[in-house]
Amino acid sequence: MSASATDHRTRAEVGDPSGGSVPLRRFTETKASFKTSEFFAMIAIVVGILISAAAISASAGHPDRFTASQAWLYVSIVAVGYMISRGLAKSGSREPYPDDRS
Repeated sequence: MSASATDHRTRAEVGDPSGGSVPLRRFTETKASFKTSEFFAMIAIVVGILISAAAISASAGHPDRFTASQAWLYVSIVAVGYMISRGLAKSGSREPYPDDRS
């Protein structure tokens, strides 16, 4: 279990009449994924891959070099890379949040 900032209050202080103390978490793991630059970079790359796959087509004497199956393979690779980067980001960082219950 990782170390985190906790605040021990009585259960009555947080609205539980049974008594005792309960640790309150004061940090989230990371910020929401849609608030990160990696998310927007991934969206831009996916859009770029799909647009280029649609735009590059066969011409006289040249076969289609960027097919839909290749494009979706690259989109999948980018998505896996994004998932790995989010996993690494979540493994060691925290974002504090205020305790609104006081």
